[in-house]
Order: sequence, then C-alpha cells, then structure tokens
Amino acid sequence: MMGPAHSLSGATAWLVVGAVTEAAGEPMPWPVLLIGAIICAGAALAPDLDHKAATISRSFGPVSKVACGVVDKLSYGVYRATRKTGDPRRSGGHRTLTHTWVWAALLGAGTSALAVLGGRWAVLVVLFVHMVLAIEGLLWRQARASSDVLVWLLGAASTYVMSDVLVEDGADWLFTDPGQEYLWLGLPVALGVLVHCVGDALTISGCPILWPIPIGRKRWYPLGPPRAMRFRAGAWVENKVLMPAFLVVGGVSGAGALGILY
Repeated sequence: MMGPAHSLSGATAWLVVGAVTEAAGEPMPWPVLLIGAIICAGAALAPDLDHKAATISRSFGPVSKVACGVVDKLSYGVYRATRKTGDPRRSGGHRTLTHTWVWAALLGAGTSALAVLGGRWAVLVVLFVHMVLAIEGLLWRQARASSDVLVWLLGAASTYVMSDVLVEDGADWLFTDPGQEYLWLGLPVALGVLVHCVGDALTISGCPILWPIPIGRKRWYPLGPPRAMRFRAGAWVENKVLMPAFLVVGGVSGAGALGILY
C-alpha cells in the first residue's frame, strides 16, 4: 500500500484498540487515544525506511536518507545470511527485515525502553518523529505543497503541546508502577509496523511477516491472501474501498473509545 493508506490504517488500528479497552472496562484517557493514534499512524510508515523513494526516507532530509541507506544494507545483509534455497536472489533489502514481526517487536521494545530510560527528552523525540511522519502520511497533499521546515515546525509545536497534556493525563496509562511512565509508547509503534506489514501482504508482492519461521523451502515467504484477492499498491481498491473503510471504522471506533456510543 501507499503512504496515506498505511498511515490511515495505523491510526484506525489504535482507535480500534481504544474501543476494545473501553468495552473491556479499561478506557484510555483521551490524550492516550489521540497521541497513540498519531504515533501509530507515523509508525505505519516506518517499515519503508528500507526504500529510498518512501515517505519516511525523505521526511527528515539528509538524516533519513542516511538512515535509509543503513537500513537497506542491514536488511539485505540479513536476507542473504538467512535465505533458504527457495528464497529468490535480490539486489536490495526492501520488504525484508523491516517487514517482519521481529522488527515490529524490536522497534516497539526499543521505543518503550528509550521513553522510560531517557525521560522527558526521549519522549519528546519519539513524539516529534512520529508526529512528522503522521503529518506526511495523513496530510500528504498539504505536506508536499509546503516545505519540510514548515512540517518540522508544525510537528515540533504539536509535540510540545501534546507532551504537556500527556503529563497531566495518560503518562502512566496501562503501566502504573513508579518508573514505568510512558512504557506504553512502544505499543502503538509495534502495532503501526504490524499494520503496515498486513497492508503490504494484501498487495501482489505479499509480505514476509513471519520471518524467520520457515515455510516450505522459504524463510522469507511472502505471506498474503490468494492471488485473486490481492491488488497493486495505489490501485483503486486501496483508494476507493480501503481508505473510506478505514475512515468509517476509525470514526466509529474513536467514538466508542470515548464512550460516546455507550
């Protein structure tokens, strides 16, 4: 799928989680619902850091371009080192390591550890990065029509305001013991990466979500539905069916998460 659909599916996924927790009697504070949806929308672009033309690879100027090159080489190296006889030869790392449940777990755990150990400044960095990515994904037309600096300034201002709101209500959501503030921040990150992988699995190429679990003669098996149910990234199914469905599901779930439907 393309960037806007990935971001929208990420935000929708977190709103669905919010609705589920509300129904289970453990409601999210509204800042957690909002900020989690933004983080999940941004994290849903993260797996494509292995592709130089992806939104995330150009969102932070030279920094993200260098990171893209590093991640691509790392992914390609892991692919070559772990491929089985049935896995095809390839020249790059796109849709390999960063498109697996392992990467989702590592990124989520790393974010939680950074937030807990690094304190307020680490939280600000996490929020800023995902805020910018969410803007690039959800408001892509406006973002491309403006300069990167304006997007960064908007992301920084939004991050500053939302971090203060989160301190007041939601920093210790789910993990309430002393020293566990912001531990939950890794959850929307991991979820966003997984949602991206599921979205790519619906396309023609499939996605090796289950790596390193071998399936037949392949360790990088491109998981997905039957061929007849797959579509090309950016096709009408994505724009005319999936994205409107994400909007509806996200809206209903958000209302449910806030207790409006009960």
